[in-house]
Amino acid sequence: MKKNSFFFLVSELVRPRQIAGFLFLAVAAALYAFPVFMSFISAFRSNGEILRNPVGLPNSLYFDNFLFLFTRTELPRAFLNTLLLTAVSEIFIVAVVPMSSYAIARFPSKWTNGIYAFFIGGMMIPFQAYMISLFKELKTIGLFGTFSGAILIYLSGAVAFGTLLFTSFIKTTVPIEIEESARIDGANGLQVFWQIVFPLLSPCTASMVILNGLGIWNDFLMPSLLLSSKKPSALNVVIFHFVGQYNTRWNIVFAGAVICIIPAMAIFIALQKYFIKGIAAGAVKG
Repeated sequence: MKKNSFFFLVSELVRPRQIAGFLFLAVAAALYAFPVFMSFISAFRSNGEILRNPVGLPNSLYFDNFLFLFTRTELPRAFLNTLLLTAVSEIFIVAVVPMSSYAIARFPSKWTNGIYAFFIGGMMIPFQAYMISLFKELKTIGLFGTFSGAILIYLSGAVAFGTLLFTSFIKTTVPIEIEESARIDGANGLQVFWQIVFPLLSPCTASMVILNGLGIWNDFLMPSLLLSSKKPSALNVVIFHFVGQYNTRWNIVFAGAVICIIPAMAIFIALQKYFIKGIAAGAVKG
């Protein structure tokens, strides 16, 4: 009787549908994690080992790949360039997008609604569809091949989704009463936004920083087309130079990939709780 009661309790707590869902998630997680795991493993192998056995484990830790990248390539300069490009772009995105979203959310009119619709419509057009015209415009105004042009592209590319995210968050999460109280106390518009509203947007801001930061840090297409090929531009562009038509130094490619992955993982882990909070708030209230 007790034995039957135990199995009945287990069957009630753990249902077949839950087991199937857990197994599906476990398989999906393994499929996503396997390439990352192999990248880390292959970064400590020689090129000969990788060619002989692509999915094998290293016989010993081979650190010459990283030594070669930092001493005999342009990767350190490219790392700093990518870091600067990501940081400056993020600063401008955080400074501009929340303010424009606040104006749209709090001062509705035909003009603001039209601008909002224009931004949302921009999300439907892929970058590849207008990049040639965009590069021609940048060349006309003298920004083609410069970091200023790249930052301008990243900022404009973040406006559409950022406006949608911040506008919905402000309308549904930030109470207008605290803004009215601040204005009664004598605060002007900028003080109300930066001192009252902006701190309340931290989950949404963290989500934007992570999504755009990872996109900029891992971007290959735009730096390879826009920035000069004669100078070290971005991490992925420099790493791609080791991929040849007839010969590829896979050990150097994997070591460079690991160098790209580690900062992105560190930022995501540091802001993970804010990212989850922002996504959950948007899903429940937006």
